[in-house]
Amino acid sequence: MLSVLQVTPELNAGGVERTTLEIAQAISRAGGLALVASAGGRLEPDLEAAGGALVRLPAKSKNPVTVLANAFRLAALIRKRGVKLVHARSRAPAWSALLAARLSGVPFVTTFHGIYNIGSPLKRFYNSVMTRGDVVIANSHYTAEHILRNYGASPDRLVVIPRGVDLARFDPAKLSPETVTAMRRAWGLAPDDARCVIIAPARLTRWKGQLLLVEAARLINSRRPGAIKVILAGDAQGRQGYVEVLERTIAAAGLQESVLITGHIDDMPAALAAADLAVFPVTEPEAFGRGAIEAQAMGVPVIASSLGGYTETVVEGETGLLVAPRVAPELAVAIEAMIDLGAEGRRAMGVRGAERVRALYSTAALQTATLAIYQRLIGESNLRKSVSERRESVP
Repeated sequence: MLSVLQVTPELNAGGVERTTLEIAQAISRAGGLALVASAGGRLEPDLEAAGGALVRLPAKSKNPVTVLANAFRLAALIRKRGVKLVHARSRAPAWSALLAARLSGVPFVTTFHGIYNIGSPLKRFYNSVMTRGDVVIANSHYTAEHILRNYGASPDRLVVIPRGVDLARFDPAKLSPETVTAMRRAWGLAPDDARCVIIAPARLTRWKGQLLLVEAARLINSRRPGAIKVILAGDAQGRQGYVEVLERTIAAAGLQESVLITGHIDDMPAALAAADLAVFPVTEPEAFGRGAIEAQAMGVPVIASSLGGYTETVVEGETGLLVAPRVAPELAVAIEAMIDLGAEGRRAMGVRGAERVRALYSTAALQTATLAIYQRLIGESNLRKSVSERRESVP
């Protein structure tokens, strides 16, 4: 039986968590045991629905004593539940997972979900745990190049598996017009509101570029009053200070009617369908940027900073536009270009984006590729154990 232990800090909103659930679902559907060691969070019911089981662990902690204690708890769990492979998805719990896997003699896999700041030799060493897997998964070619350039990882152990989008969930054909209308109404949009609705679906943190988008909105509003409605859709995850900065900036620019902070939205397919345009104005490279392929799957064109994974997932002029990072006037001009393109032009761009996402970025492809790695490593591990046992039995 395929029995895999994934280790991740928590189960709240985010690409790491969603990918963890998608792989748990694939393991369960294959008749395997899908364990997830984590501090838990709002996605616990989703994990259960996916067929996975939570092992509650203070996996967010970076305290060395806790990390070591977690390693021994994980090693005991591996022996008790017959775990055949451990997959770590973040640095602090990866140190615990690495030690537990080595103590237990099972394969160890890591996934680089982000581009970690290096800064100092100590930070580089801390990050390097993510390169110590028997297989190291990069979520984009950009991420893979970063790993090779900065950590000297063996190319033979490095595999690129892009994040996927659940095409059954992110399917505009499955949404009723009433659902979309209700979402727009919740945003204060009347049925006859002709404004271009721009959604920025990302957690509220400074590097995601919400402040840059607010400045771009101010510039557009000065030239085209009442032309746009901006939806900042994301969880602040405790960053109340940043939310207050956003609110003050919006008020100072007189954009209270043009920019809305909604917080976390559960029904993201409906939110995307209710928008005319999705914007990802990040100020630092993002390893992949799952929101862009979710938007494109819903037929929504995208504007993104020309950084990191977006240079792979957005095709300039075909499925969206790429702009220089941290330049609000350029972002404003790109949004105005999308407005001038008109509904039909945006729709045609959205169709091209949806076709490309369905060809390249499905959850099913992510699941199949990951499970193939698991099966190969478990098979190789079993073979090594078998050879070792035969040698030990020779008189």
